[in-house]
Amino acid sequence: MAVQTVTKDDFESMLMDSFLENEPLEGTVVKGRVVAIEKDLAIIDVGLKTEGRIALKEFGAAGRDGTIQVGSEVEVYVDRVENAVGEAVLSREKARREESWVKLEEKYGANERVEGIIFNQVKGGFTVDLEGAVAFLPRSQVDIRPIRDIAPLMNVPQPFQILKMDKRRGNIVVSRRAILEESRAEQRSEIVQQLEEGQVVDGVVKNITDYGAFVDLGGIDGLLHVTDIAWRRVNHPSEVLSIGETIKVQIVRINHESHRISLGMKQLQADPWDGIAAKYPVGAKFTGRVTNITDYGAFVELEPGIEGLIHVSEMSWTKKNVHPGKIVSTSQEVEVMVLEVDPEKRRISLGLKQTLANPWETFAEKFPVGATVEGEVKNKTEFGLFIGLDGDVDGMVHLSDLDWQKPGEQALEEYNRGDIVQAKVLDVDVEKERISLGIKQLAVGDVADAGGDGIRKGSVVTGTVTEVNDGGIEVRINDTEMTAFIRRADLSRDRNDQRPERFSKGEKVDARVTQYDRKTSRIQLSIKALEIAEEKEAVAAYGSSDSGASLGDILGAALKGRDDK
Repeated sequence: MAVQTVTKDDFESMLMDSFLENEPLEGTVVKGRVVAIEKDLAIIDVGLKTEGRIALKEFGAAGRDGTIQVGSEVEVYVDRVENAVGEAVLSREKARREESWVKLEEKYGANERVEGIIFNQVKGGFTVDLEGAVAFLPRSQVDIRPIRDIAPLMNVPQPFQILKMDKRRGNIVVSRRAILEESRAEQRSEIVQQLEEGQVVDGVVKNITDYGAFVDLGGIDGLLHVTDIAWRRVNHPSEVLSIGETIKVQIVRINHESHRISLGMKQLQADPWDGIAAKYPVGAKFTGRVTNITDYGAFVELEPGIEGLIHVSEMSWTKKNVHPGKIVSTSQEVEVMVLEVDPEKRRISLGLKQTLANPWETFAEKFPVGATVEGEVKNKTEFGLFIGLDGDVDGMVHLSDLDWQKPGEQALEEYNRGDIVQAKVLDVDVEKERISLGIKQLAVGDVADAGGDGIRKGSVVTGTVTEVNDGGIEVRINDTEMTAFIRRADLSRDRNDQRPERFSKGEKVDARVTQYDRKTSRIQLSIKALEIAEEKEAVAAYGSSDSGASLGDILGAALKGRDDK
């Protein structure tokens, strides 16, 4: 018999073939056969020189119920070909995990759902068994809304969506919420398709906020805004609604893209603004309740759903620049007058002061021109005094009406705020809400009478300048104790000469009497009026519009003629 000789090259080739056969086994999943079962271990032969052992519990239910028997074929993961005691290190759990990763990666790439079981709670969430692979389920991804009791979801097979996979780190993140939202979106889409704008449906109040209430329409929520609950003012939805209450609502608007639904309750009631102009005519008076107070006025409810605004300027005849809250209070019943109605803008302007007597009209009736009044000096300004009068109105005493003999500024120094003084009513302008008073007109014997009949409207008088200020000049009429104030605009017909500073104290001036009331001893003078009158007289006597003479020639001749007399 011939003996086959094995050369050195053949031995090396056989050794390399052995290495090539064994090398791919480590770190891979291979098929093995159960050759024996000892207590809780299964002895597995995977075709290596040695066998490996795997705990029966790694086979799950199959290891517990006896399904794994001698001769059974199983897939295992080869960790190492040989350990310290000469056995192969095998793992059924890692094999299942490898199988799962391959399947999960395919489903993750195709964006498909996977099935898993929540089996443990960890920090920040839960662990999920995805057929051998362990995934992390963040607490925020468990449900659409925060869930308090997780027990009903534990150890129950259910679908999940893979959000992230990292095989190198062995991380898988899944979401149960994504599945629920997808199902909910499909359900919402179906429900929205069945709804129409204007449709009336029943709903259950699910949640209440400051701006409205969310109503469940049977699988989809709609928003009932606070302004659509009732025609009247509703400060907070909880005043009308309660959670769990079933209400009838109308679908006002549907956004098919976002599936947002706007609801209304007031739309099911008659609009109180219909025919509002006839119901609340301008000038009519009504009683209402103050519902809201702002910096610019107060809102008054005339009836449920109908509110009008009393602007701050229409609240009081005399209280100016006062906050409305100091005149009226919330829930107060007030009488108001309708000032304006705008049905299109749904606005009604109301007046509170119009329901009360006009204090200036009352004052004019009670204290006619020439009457004597008494009041407190409320304010002192550079042009006169403001006196508080009956009916909470103020009257003004001009500088020129303080004293017959003293200049106005000098006479003003004798008065202080809080002084009680008497004055004569010179004029009452109800429309402009002004009352003119005079103190010097109360002088004993009425000093103005000293002028006799020589002073009348249209006559020319000569006076001496006693005071000059920015507003004009004050003069004392010669041969009398009467003083008058000539305003800047009346100092000359020429605007360039209407400068008070061109006059000086002690200078004599001629002026025309434009107004004289012997009863009130009030006199008004104008240099401008005198110049205009003299020009007319000169033109009539010495020239005409087509004579060719200049105005200077005519006035020169007129003045010379007057001097010759």
